[in-house]
Amino acid sequence: MKAAVYYGIIMIMSCVIAFSIHAVLPASYSSSNTNPLITSALLLVVLHYYTLCRPPSIYLIDYACFKPPNSYRVPLATFMEHAQLLFPTSPKSTAFQTQIMERAGIGDRTCIPPPLHYIPIDLTNKTLKLSSQEAELILIPVMDALLAKTGIRPDDIDILVSNCGVFNPTPSLTSMVVNRYKLRNDIKTFNLSGMGCSAGIISLDLARDVLLTCPNSTALVLSTEIITQSSYLGKERSMLLPNCLFRMGGAAILLSNRSSDRGRAKYELMHVVRTHMGHKDQSYKCIFQEEDPEGFIGINLSRSLPEVAAEALKTNITTISPLLLPLSEKLRFFRALVATKLFNKPSYVPNFRRAVDHFCIHAGGRAVIENVQKKLDLSDEHVEPSRMTLHRFGNTSSSSLWYELSYIEAKGRMKKGDRVWQIGFGSGFKCNSAVWKCKRTIKSHLPGNPWADCIHQYPV
Repeated sequence: MKAAVYYGIIMIMSCVIAFSIHAVLPASYSSSNTNPLITSALLLVVLHYYTLCRPPSIYLIDYACFKPPNSYRVPLATFMEHAQLLFPTSPKSTAFQTQIMERAGIGDRTCIPPPLHYIPIDLTNKTLKLSSQEAELILIPVMDALLAKTGIRPDDIDILVSNCGVFNPTPSLTSMVVNRYKLRNDIKTFNLSGMGCSAGIISLDLARDVLLTCPNSTALVLSTEIITQSSYLGKERSMLLPNCLFRMGGAAILLSNRSSDRGRAKYELMHVVRTHMGHKDQSYKCIFQEEDPEGFIGINLSRSLPEVAAEALKTNITTISPLLLPLSEKLRFFRALVATKLFNKPSYVPNFRRAVDHFCIHAGGRAVIENVQKKLDLSDEHVEPSRMTLHRFGNTSSSSLWYELSYIEAKGRMKKGDRVWQIGFGSGFKCNSAVWKCKRTIKSHLPGNPWADCIHQYPV
């Protein structure tokens, strides 16, 4: 039916244009050299070819973020008590984690899954079953919330992409969702793992690529990190850092390439730029899962991480600048780039504030946010969503970008035509960017926003 309407419109347009051309041409030329029907046919072919060659727009219909129950909260005092119980013979480890927590910019309302709350600490609780339960605890509510917000039925989902860095069960998380919601047997599913905190944008890029080859389709992206099984129980300082920073979180995002969804979409995807620095050993090893001398498995965060992240961001900026910046700023950037290459002059940082209205920087930690703010010359208001997300929800890995976008919406700052730049960092080492354009002004008091009950308390 839709195809018939499409071809009917194209045919009518071709005929109208053709007869309009013949109406304005001299009579002698029109009658002797051309025929309206031939012209219509040629125009029909040209318009149809143009439509086929033009890639479809990718729309973000809506998204939902997981909001943990208050019973899962882990205030600083609780965290310190657990650290003392877990390391009774190592006061230095306890003191180190306490020091990190006091400086991390993480508030008292962040949450961890139930198994990590047990007192005394039971090391046998780091099981596959409990990690699977955490996955269901996050993904099922966030899926339900998204389906309710969009009104889409499970049968309408054509593509499903999930990403979770450390937890990679068999069957996969996408299979769990397919089974739970009885999705169609021809659904295209993809399950990404081991790609770190930047995997959310990688999932978006994958979903976009599939949508470009599947007309009239919808794609659902699930981003989360499961921390029950990945918590570290050893004493290496570089491996204790993730315990201090990572918290429960997850997001579900609905994308569509259907023209009928344009009117109700929140955002349109403009650009995705991915940078992978894994060819350098230092970048490859700066975030590394390994065993410590005692046999405990954890994520080792190298001291070179800030340096590696800065280099990856610089490379990503070089690629995305021509896509984002206005012409005047492009010329400045190109001139500075040539000067840097030829005369070894300091690199020029473009004024992205002229092209982007909102910034969502991965809430990996206070140092990450401050370094990006300095690198891009951003104001405190520009990085406010990232800082407040870190304070309220902690480092929720790949889903942190969506809590930040929710913060901007809850503050009533998102207007029609605004551009949003999401910047993610992850192991590998990767720096990925996604740029969105707001399709309509977003109301600040929308149901289901994870900030709904506390936005009046922020910024802090």
